[in-house]
Amino acid sequence: MAGTDEDTVAAADDALYVLTAALLTPAKFPAVLGDDYPEACAALGLAPLADGYGLVLGQDGEGARWTVVIDDVSLVAVAIASWDCGMEHELSPDERTVVAALPGWPLDVAVAAPGVPAPHDPAPEITDAPTLTPPDTSVWGPARRRLGADEIGVQWTLWRDQLDDADFTTETGVDGVDDVETGGGTDGDADGTEAGQTPPTGHSDIRRVLAEARAYVENPPPPGRVRSSFAPGEARTLRADGPGWSLVARTDDIAFLLLDARPGEVLPVGRGPELPGLLEALDKMAVRPY
Repeated sequence: MAGTDEDTVAAADDALYVLTAALLTPAKFPAVLGDDYPEACAALGLAPLADGYGLVLGQDGEGARWTVVIDDVSLVAVAIASWDCGMEHELSPDERTVVAALPGWPLDVAVAAPGVPAPHDPAPEITDAPTLTPPDTSVWGPARRRLGADEIGVQWTLWRDQLDDADFTTETGVDGVDDVETGGGTDGDADGTEAGQTPPTGHSDIRRVLAEARAYVENPPPPGRVRSSFAPGEARTLRADGPGWSLVARTDDIAFLLLDARPGEVLPVGRGPELPGLLEALDKMAVRPY
């Protein structure tokens, strides 16, 4: 969500007209930037501090794109929550909280500041830092796979309502996963992805991913690989990522898998006897928003 036109912070040698903001913490970060929090930080050249950062994206008086990194995470969190509720909220970080002013934007921003030139990268002579650019999501790959998983998490009900429990079939698993239930297709769309019937080759992909996810319980991965957030009732929305895969699940329901190796597909995984225990174990070790 965009900030108000009056929102400005210091950036480089000019004021920054705030357009949007994002959190960069172990529990909540732009998934398009990486499979975990350290990887997302590395995309911006930042050290993965335990408390995380707030990212403020905007334009200077010349229209140049800037990303201001601050260490006042709560300030950004309050602003985002207010914007999400449709309320205006001024985001004006104290200059003492600024960690870095980075040229460019690491995320796509669909709006622009009024009264200034169109968004463009700052002149190279202004800063020695490399210019940030959003990851390429025009083709299927890790960034687009993670965006698809994000969308399923947000539109869970839409995806779940297109599947019936009777559509799932059970196949004996391997590699520590005893039973895998794979579902039939839906007609949903999440960033160009679509769910479909899972062929036999898909069963082995699913068993492999679930085995890798289970390994996280015994050998904790980097922070942010497994995240738990709010869901209706007493459930939690669970998100896990790994090399070439993303998992989105509700702790009281099924899971969806997206794989780099299966472009544009969403693979549903039914409850069965194995998934509930796996989701419970992952939720216990997941990072959660404050």
